[in-house]
Amino acid sequence: MGKLLEKALKDALQENKCVLGVKQVLQSIKNAKLVIISKSVSEESLEKIQSSKGEKATTLQFGGSSVALGRVCGLQFRISAASLTSIPESNIKAILKESETQ
Repeated sequence: MGKLLEKALKDALQENKCVLGVKQVLQSIKNAKLVIISKSVSEESLEKIQSSKGEKATTLQFGGSSVALGRVCGLQFRISAASLTSIPESNIKAILKESETQ
């Protein structure tokens, strides 16, 4: 996955501006600007996230499994979903553009 996404996730984790896990993402989705979902998320959970996300939240389908998303975040465990609460709009557009080219 892209370097921009990796940097954004690591920065958000350091600044405590990132929520990890499907249940926690669903609870805090109103404040989210970017929601990242791995391939490991069940259809049911994916529909819940899609239906409850606000207008300002953008969804990004991560190309790898939850293990790969955990590695991108620099963590030793699986992460099926992550939401970033404070990320500039320009970074979101750059991340989406980068993910489209891959």
